[in-house]
Amino acid sequence: MGDRWQVEVDRGVCIGSGMCVNLAPAGFTLDTARQSHPSVPETDANEPVLTAAEGCPVEAITITLLSTGEPVFPPEE
Repeated sequence: MGDRWQVEVDRGVCIGSGMCVNLAPAGFTLDTARQSHPSVPETDANEPVLTAAEGCPVEAITITLLSTGEPVFPPEE
């Protein structure tokens, strides 16, 4: 079985660019205020969601491993 992720968007940081929806349309939606929300907060690890997190211009998206809470993105330095 593969990794499972917890995906969160800090709506206090999100600027509503829509980049996440463009990069991972199944992973994110924008509400009427143009704030991003994960479509499914707990999901199987997948490249489009990771790419969306990496492409967020304000780094509002965080991904952690459900099993351990270890950060996937942004990575610990």
